[in-house]
Amino acid sequence: MIENILQTQGAFAGAKTQGSKELGKDAFLRLLVTQLQHQDPLNPMDDKQFIAQLAQFSSLEQMNNIAAGINQLTQRAANQDLLAAAAFMGKEVVASGSGITKENGKVSSVDFTLQGDAAEVQVFVYDNAKNLVRTERLSGRQAGTSLYRWDGKDDAGTVLPDGRYTVTFAATAGDGSPVLVSTAVSGRVAAVERQDGAVQLRLTDGRTIALADVRTVTEATNTAASQ
Repeated sequence: MIENILQTQGAFAGAKTQGSKELGKDAFLRLLVTQLQHQDPLNPMDDKQFIAQLAQFSSLEQMNNIAAGINQLTQRAANQDLLAAAAFMGKEVVASGSGITKENGKVSSVDFTLQGDAAEVQVFVYDNAKNLVRTERLSGRQAGTSLYRWDGKDDAGTVLPDGRYTVTFAATAGDGSPVLVSTAVSGRVAAVERQDGAVQLRLTDGRTIALADVRTVTEATNTAASQ
């Protein structure tokens, strides 16, 4: 009904702000008043219809207020996470992940944890373009955590350039059954930043890890601080 009155009375342009595609509270009220002013005296708007339109407007306004409140809470929580993560600056962290970095010939290490004894552990190193550049086979390992450090070379023995790489593991038991492997990376936090709405910790070697993936936080050692 409101749309028909707007078309006949030309009130639509004045009810909407220039360039806006949504009706605000003031615009809605102006439209409602216009509707009342131009209704047929012999066939006035039914009071139930009038109350229903007011109820719809009230519900819409409440929903807008709730949405605005949620946005404010979300922004506040994101800022609090960023401030809390700032306390990790200069600290040594261990987090779930499999990324390593080669810089100036030096390669960062990665920890892998076996959930059971393994007769063989295969290691796969991928470059930043997801190309497999190195495959290694490690001798049997007992359940627990071990350290792996790639030598920075491909399968042909060629030294690969500096950059970011990813390491994955596949382990099998003596009977050929698979053994679950999880990986973790560690390093010293150099910066805290927000990416795609999530708080990220940037390590001194350039790697980034999600705050949610951090397992442990410790004070940086003198050796780590000098790197």
